Order: sequence, then C-alpha cells, then structure tokens
Amino acid sequence: MLSIYSCHLGNQNHHLPFASIFWQTLACSILTALLSEFSSSSKTSNIGLSMEFHGNCKRVFQEEDLRQIFLLTVEVLQEFSRREHLSAQMSSVFQRYLALANQVLSWNFLPPNLGRHYIAMFESSQNVLLKPTESWREALLDSRVMELFFTVHRKIREDSDMAQDSLQCLAQLASLHGPVFPDEGSQVDYLAHFIEGLLNTINGIEIEDSEAVGISSIVSNLITVFPRNVLTAIPRELFSSFVSCLTHLTCSFGRSAALEEVLDKDDMVYMEAYDRLLESWLTLVQDDKHFHKGFFTQHAVQVFNSYIQCHLAAPDGTRNLTANGVASREEEEISELQEDDRDQFSDQLASVGMLGRIAAEHCIPLLTSLLEERVTRLHGQLQRRQQHLLASPASGSVDGKVLDDLYEDIHWLILVTGYLLADDTQGETPLIPPEIMEYSIKHSSEVDINTTLQILGSPGEKASSIPGYNRTDSVIRLLSAVLRVSEVESRAIRADLTHLLSPQMGKDIVWFLKRWAKTYLLVDEKLYDQISVPFSTAFGADTEGSQWIVGYLLQKVLSNLSVCSSEQDLANDTVQLLVTLVERRERANLVIQCESWWNLAKQFASRRPPLNFLSSPVQRTLMKALVLGGFAHMDAETKQQYWTEVLQPLQQRFLRVINQENFPQMCQQEEVKQEITATLEALCGIAEATQVDNVAILFNFLMDFLTNCIGLMEVYKNTPETVNLIIEVFVEVAHKQICYLGESKAMNLYEACLTLLRVYSKNNVGRQRVDVTVEEEEQYQDLLLIMELLTNLLSKEFIDFSDTDEVFRGQEPGPAANRSVSAADVVLYGVNLILPLMSQDLLKFPTLCNQYYKLITFICEIFPEKIPQLPEDLFKSLMYSLELGMTSMSPEVCQLCLEALTPLAEQCAKAQETDSPLFLATRHFLKLVFDMLVLQKHNTEMTTAAGEAFYTLVCLHQAEYSELVETLLSSQQDPVIYQRLADAFNKLTASSTPPVLDRKQKMAFLKSLEEFMANVGGLLCVK
Repeated sequence: MLSIYSCHLGNQNHHLPFASIFWQTLACSILTALLSEFSSSSKTSNIGLSMEFHGNCKRVFQEEDLRQIFLLTVEVLQEFSRREHLSAQMSSVFQRYLALANQVLSWNFLPPNLGRHYIAMFESSQNVLLKPTESWREALLDSRVMELFFTVHRKIREDSDMAQDSLQCLAQLASLHGPVFPDEGSQVDYLAHFIEGLLNTINGIEIEDSEAVGISSIVSNLITVFPRNVLTAIPRELFSSFVSCLTHLTCSFGRSAALEEVLDKDDMVYMEAYDRLLESWLTLVQDDKHFHKGFFTQHAVQVFNSYIQCHLAAPDGTRNLTANGVASREEEEISELQEDDRDQFSDQLASVGMLGRIAAEHCIPLLTSLLEERVTRLHGQLQRRQQHLLASPASGSVDGKVLDDLYEDIHWLILVTGYLLADDTQGETPLIPPEIMEYSIKHSSEVDINTTLQILGSPGEKASSIPGYNRTDSVIRLLSAVLRVSEVESRAIRADLTHLLSPQMGKDIVWFLKRWAKTYLLVDEKLYDQISVPFSTAFGADTEGSQWIVGYLLQKVLSNLSVCSSEQDLANDTVQLLVTLVERRERANLVIQCESWWNLAKQFASRRPPLNFLSSPVQRTLMKALVLGGFAHMDAETKQQYWTEVLQPLQQRFLRVINQENFPQMCQQEEVKQEITATLEALCGIAEATQVDNVAILFNFLMDFLTNCIGLMEVYKNTPETVNLIIEVFVEVAHKQICYLGESKAMNLYEACLTLLRVYSKNNVGRQRVDVTVEEEEQYQDLLLIMELLTNLLSKEFIDFSDTDEVFRGQEPGPAANRSVSAADVVLYGVNLILPLMSQDLLKFPTLCNQYYKLITFICEIFPEKIPQLPEDLFKSLMYSLELGMTSMSPEVCQLCLEALTPLAEQCAKAQETDSPLFLATRHFLKLVFDMLVLQKHNTEMTTAAGEAFYTLVCLHQAEYSELVETLLSSQQDPVIYQRLADAFNKLTASSTPPVLDRKQKMAFLKSLEEFMANVGGLLCVK
C-alpha cells in the first residue's frame, strides 16, 4: 500500500503534486486505520495471536512503515502549505493529513528491549512524549520538518479545529528526546532552532482562544523535557527572549483566565494554559544550580504584579471588567457547592507565592501597601455605615458594591500573602521559607526593633500614624496589616455590625493566622543556620511579643466563636486556629496563661450559649483543643483544677441524663438527643487529642464512658445516626490509642469492642435497610465504621509504641493470665458479623469495597491460623470474596487479595493438612494466579504481589503446578514456541528445585519470574 501510494505521488509530481481529492482522502483513511491497528493493544484487532507477535509487528512497523508514512505526510503538507488558497474540499484533506501527522508524532514508541513491561509498553497512554528510535534521526532532526509545522500553523491558526492538530504536532516535537539525538550539541541546536521558530510564530500576534492550551503545552514541554544544561547552552540572547516571551504569555493568559472566571465559561482554556505556564515557572525558579540568584527577579515581578492586578477591583486592578469595560456582577452569586478559592486555586497561589518570594524586595512592600490602604478604606466604610444606621435605623439597605469590592480585594490579598509567607506542610515541621528569612536578615540593620514591635502590637492604629514606621521589618509589617484587618472585623462585631461583614473575609483571616502561627510563632531557632533578629524578638520563645500575639489570637478565636455559630466554615477554621495554638507544648504553655482560655474552657464545659450552638464537628475540634491545652506545663493543683472544669462536667451531665429512671422513654426528646450527641462528639474530640504523654489519663477517662456507650446502643438501636456516632467513638479510641496500650489496657478495649459488636449484632438481626431519604451508600455507614474499628484494632500488630511502665506509670496490673479476650477474638467475631452482609451489590460501593478488602487482607496476614476455624459457610464466603477481588475488582483490590493469599498458603504448609478446606481452596487459587501471570494481561505493578503468592502456592502444590505447566505445553502446536516455553519454565524453577518456603529461594524465584515475564510474557497473552 505504502509503495503504491508513494509511486502514485511521484508520478503526479510534474503537474499536480498530489492526487485527486478522492484518492487523497482514501489514502489518508487507510493510513489512519493502519496506525490505529498498530498503535496499541487496545486498538489491535482480535485475531487470536500473541501479544509478542503484535509487539514485534508494531516494532517492525514503527521502524520502517511509520517513518515512511510520516515522510509522505510531510510531503503532502508541504504541497498544501505552498498554496495560497484552498477550497473547502482541499482544506478537509489538509486537515486529515495534519491529524495523521499528529497521530505519528504521538506514537508510543517501543524500545528495542521491552523487559518485563512488555504489555504495559504496548498500551496507548495520554500525553506520550516523543521518544523515537535512532533510525528516525534523519527524519526528525531535519530543520525543514520543524519549520514546516510552524509554517502550517501560521497558515491555519484561525481554524480552531486544525490549529489543535498543528499545535499538538509542535508540542510533540517540543518533547523530542532519547536516542534520536546523537549528542548534547545536537540537542542544543534542535532546541535553539525550535525556540526561534516559536518566537517567530507567536511574537506580535494576538493569540486565539483555541491556541492557548497548545502554546502552553509547547512551552511546558521545552522546559521540562530538555535537560537544564541544554536549555542554558542555547545563545544567551535567544534564552533571554524566550524567558521574556514566557513572561508575556503568562501575564496575558492570566488576564484572560480571570476574565473566563468572571464570565463563568464552561471551557476554561486560558485557566488550563495559565496553570501550565505557572508550573513551568516553578521548574525554572527552583533551579539555583543553573541560574544565579536574581536571574528571574524582574520576570517574577511582572507575573506577580499581573496576578495581583487581575484580582483587584478597578481602578487599581481589572477584576470584574468584561471585554467591553462593563462591570459584571453575576459572579457574586456563589454556589453553595463551590470550592473555596484557597483550595480551588491552591496550585496557582503556591506558584504565585513562590514567585513573590523570588522578588520579595518588591512583592512584600507591595502587598503591605495594598492591604493597609484597603483596611483604612474598609474601616471608613464601616464607620459611615454605622453612622448611617444610627441616624436612620429604619432606612433601607444601601448599595453594598463598594464594600463587596473591598472584601474581594482583601480576600485575594490575604490569600496571596498566606502563600507567600508560609508553605502548607502536611505532617512536616513547617519552616520559614529561606527567601523570606534572608530578606528579613538582609534589612535587619535598617530596622528599629521597638518601632516594629509597636506596629505589631497596635493593630487598632494605622501603621503610618506611628513615628518611624518606615524603619520596621517589612515582613512583620505585612503581618501587622493582616492583624489590622482582623482588628477592624473584631471591632465591627463588638459594634453589632456583623451583618455588614463578609464571612469569607473572616475565614481568610483565621486561615492566614493559622498558617502563619504554625510557621513563625515561637520559631525554633535550632532549625535555622541564621535567624532574623526581628523575628526572634517578635515571635521567639520567652518574648513579650509572642505572649502578646498568643493572647491576641486567642481573643480572635473567642470573638469569632461568639458570633459565627451559623457560619460553619468560619467556625471550623476558627477552631483549627485554636488547635494550632495548643498542639505544640511551647505554644500551649503561653495559651494557658491567658485568662480568656480558662473562660473558654468553663463556657464550653457548661454548654452555655453561644458555644452550644456550634455544629457537632466544630464542637468535636474545640474539645480536642481544650484537651491538648490541658497538657501544657502546669503545677499539679492547677492541672487538677483544669481537668475538673473541662472533663468533669461532661461526665456529670452525661451520667445525670442516662441514669434517669425514665431515660428510655425520654431518649428521643430533642434536648436529650442533643445532649447525647454533644457528649459523643466530645468523646471523639478527646480521643483525637491523644499523644504519647497524655494517653494514660485520656484512656482511663474514655474507658469509663465506653461501657455506658454500649448501653446507649440498646436505647438508640432504631436511631442510625446515634448508633453510628457511638461506633465512631470506639473507632477513634482504637485509632488513636491502641498503639500505646500495654497488654492489660488493650484487653480492656478488646472486651469493650467485643461487647459493642455483640449488641450491634443482636440489634441488627433481620434488619431491612430501605430509607429513601438517605443515599444508598450512607445507609451502610455502620458497616463501614465497624470494618474501620476492626482494622484499627488489627493495626496494633503492625504499630506498637506501648511501653507499659512509661506510659501508664504503674497503672498496669501484671500479665492478664485469667482473661483471654484478644484482638483475634474481637476481629473474628466482627468478621462473622460482616461477611454475611457483604453482598456483591454492596461491593459496588468503592469505599465499602476498599475497606472490606483491606480488613480481610489484614486478618489473613495477622491471624492466618484462625481462617480454617471459621464456620463452613463463612469460610466459603471469604474464599469467594478473595476470588472476586482477584478477578472482578480494581487493581488495588486485586493486589490486596494477592497479599492475603501468601500467608494463607504459608499457614497450610505449616498445618500440613492436605484434606482441609483451606488446602483445597489454595489449590484453586494456584490456577487463578498461574493464569493471571502467564496467560492474561495484568497490571505490571502487581507482578511482585502475584509472584510472592504464586511461589508460596507452588511450594504447597508442586504436583498441581507441574500439571498446569504440562497442560499448557501440550496445547502448543508450534515446536518453536513449545521449546521457548519449556526452557522458560525450567529456568523459572531452576533456582528453587524443589521449591521450599525459604526467603532466599523466594527472592531468587521472583528474579527469575521477571526474566520469565520479559521472555514469554507476551507470548501467551493472546488477542
């Protein structure tokens, strides 16, 4: 076909460089079909041949025919590109060939040696980078090919459909890498040539909407695919022009992205392009090995300024302005389901924050002046509104646009400030960013410490009203600008102007203060080579500054909680700030010195308004904070007084309610249910506050409640939400405390959990779950929680920090010889409960399914000896679950099931009972795993888990394994394939003959299995 088409093209060359429209279209369709057939296993026709055969065909095709198709396509595109005008039919053919070129350049090339990833490499995947073999060198490194695609794009760029293909072709060419380049010099030449072509194409033009994503992909590929030493080796002027172009594109796309957001477009092409360019910036600016300090500062300033401008209202910014300059107000209708900006745009904000640090000299003072100016205007606006209300209380509401614009400006300025000054470090110790520390140190000689502290400690005054305000530390002054916003909000609350405030601004303030406090408050100087003197003086340990700011933040929390019971998100952010203040002992020591903390504890413990109006999750977190605070440094008497005021009222009220004679009759009364719910939420909060040094006190306190909670299961058996909350208390106690408990204490918990499960089981016999008002999966929340509880109890076998003497300081009695409840008893009882309920329909719910398989894998790994003891019907159910997980579930579930098989087979080998149900089941699983590894396509990431299970099963059933191999070999009619397979199987078990359960032999087998998969993995998998 290719040779005929090529010849036909040559014969036409003198008068019409390409054949008639019909033949061109037909040829292109055939070539496209050819490419689809060879491109991946998912598109290959089912013709009953091995994957190895398909793979070899693909490799031969890509080396010769694919290259020829590409060269033919390039020839046709050249002819089209030379024509001034194209008819509609010609344009259609042109587009077909452009799409064909895109298909070739997006080819997932097979390397010469596939190794064990044979089948995985044969799959089509998205965002394939162009990595052709050496034989493509001449075709792709010819500069005329690259120039052609730039020419083609310039010609058709206004046709959005064709532009998609031409830009995708260029993006693929921008990702060229691998053996196609003979040396570094050829990479440098190629990259320089490409960047010249790109600059010539996009400089001086107005980019179309349809081009944005494509152009950003090209730039991103150039920056991420080409090694940094190649990028820096191109001529300096060219690289400088490229970075300037990147700056211009980023600013331009950022403005268009902001406009898209305002107009609420469905297809956010500029937003996608902008995000991609910001990621490219991060790649560049974080490389201090190839670029000297300050190299990107001016570019960072431009991108940062542009971002700020897009998010501020006129006249300083361009927010809310449509293309015609008309203000748009529709965007103010915010959906309840809409994600918060700080989460939705977290990647964007992190990138902009990093650029702000690179250019701290410019960006920190800029943010400070913008925030200070807006907080002054906000203060003035609120004062005028207050005067207006006092003068005419009955008058209608005034236009809120000015306030709305101010709130939106402050919202974005606080978010950017938060991301600039601190990182969001999950599970790590947050550190002050080095750029911020260096900036503060650099200017510390110009700073007057006293004036800095005065500005920090006077959030009620304008910074400019304080003498010498220009000689303050810029970072602390930026913080003080946010504190001033906070102060204006607090004063408005005290003046009963809460209805004029923005809940979003309130959330932003406490979010910022939490983020800032985690990083800066009581800064640990040992973690830094150098420390800024203003920072250590203002926020360091044993300073008046840190004591003042802790007191101020605490007052902020109290102020918010007094008014935000209806704003759950704001209340939640506020209590998260409170947790931050007490989760580190050093900060908690300052917190408990504040009288307001004790007042908060008393108010919450007595469940007085307004704290009792807070939502359940908020009350849970508040309880966690109060418990954490109780472990600050106090003398014994003070500590006893604290616990008496925080925990004792909880216990007293709870006992008073449940010990009433008519409690079963009163239990559904709203105020009784509220009291029970509040207590259960508080118990969850107490458990969440567990740390190694407080577990003894908290466990003993919680255990007194757990027994009573089991009694509540009876009373509220027909109230699912209360039952779920009771189980959740047990889940949290097990999750947070089991790893610290010694033998006796752990047994107490096991006994309580076993009793809970028995009561649950009794209450759920024959229960029908049909509640049309509740989502289907939510009806099974209790099952999910019980599986979570059992999994948490099992985790002690993996993670055990218990040190009886240290943690419980003599509270533990001697070994519990007379008591026999173990984790195994509780878990197997739970499994007896769960297994009959887990139908195939329930396993369609991903959360339930994953938790179920995680649990049964844990059980098989930790208590394999208990599995044969299960009742016959439950044993069969468990085996069926494992088979279902291996054959019909997600790769993650399949892997869990494979991990469960190994310990079960090992248990069989130890027991040596060849007639047991488990022995017979493992023989069936040998066939399943054999087929999975040898005959079926499978996820290569599962090869290790499958290999370990396979080896253990082979050790157990050597005769059956030999039989499987013989059956497979006897079915092979081709003597060459027969011999290859026979040799491969012999080699597979050569290192472990006979196979025994020995770690060294198992590792040798797994290594041989890799070679086996590489050699014959594609031979037996047929399509």
